[in-house]
Amino acid sequence: MAGTVTVERDGVVATVLLNNPGKLNAFDKPQWLALRDAMTGLSADGAVRVIVLRGAGKAFSPGADISEFESERGSPEQAMAYGELMDAVMFQIRDCPTPTLAAIDGPCTGIGLAVALACDLRVCTESSRFGVPVSRLGISMALPELKLLFDVVGRPFAMEILLEGRVFGAELAREMRLVNRVVADGGLDAEVAATARRIADGAPLAARWHKAFVGRAADPAPLSDAELAECYECFGTEDYREGYRAFLEKRKPVFGGR
Repeated sequence: MAGTVTVERDGVVATVLLNNPGKLNAFDKPQWLALRDAMTGLSADGAVRVIVLRGAGKAFSPGADISEFESERGSPEQAMAYGELMDAVMFQIRDCPTPTLAAIDGPCTGIGLAVALACDLRVCTESSRFGVPVSRLGISMALPELKLLFDVVGRPFAMEILLEGRVFGAELAREMRLVNRVVADGGLDAEVAATARRIADGAPLAARWHKAFVGRAADPAPLSDAELAECYECFGTEDYREGYRAFLEKRKPVFGGR
């Protein structure tokens, strides 16, 4: 049975569910294609304020579906074509204008970890497991996925994760900055819902600007006049007027994303 991706909506929060029954949601080609289509639709949906990615059952994803390797990655040329598909989907997640949150339970390793790292925030349970043990398969992590890892943890932890190839627990993952927070087993749903609500309660335009600005802050090139001017465009929005009026009136703001 091929892997699937379903999208569920709860108001302004969309949940993307990864599901590959019997394989702990390991990624196969149909699942990559379905995730690409889901992210294309959600990225263009201005009504969505938070996107949650999670796996079905007690797993996020252990990585690639190895049963595909012989048919889909039997040569460097095949592997490169497959890698281009994976990278395009992960960059869709990374570059999505809407905030993204990975809800992690159980194994989150290999390319599954790369997908989680493409998200803006990551919350996991105490029993979650992490790592990139691809050297045990005789393969390397490709540069596009490796950069997702490097950008989050830096050189020392990236080298440790890749060279040792071990699978480790949630506390070490937090120490390495792979996750933002760890919650008790059974508490993931409540924490994810609370996190999504905090994001959704903020001005959606501000969230989109912050995503873009944090990405730009990683670029050492000097800011242009246009980039500096963009920092103050928020003061011309309806959300700005609603925000400060709500503060003065001691009420909760209702942002319209305009």
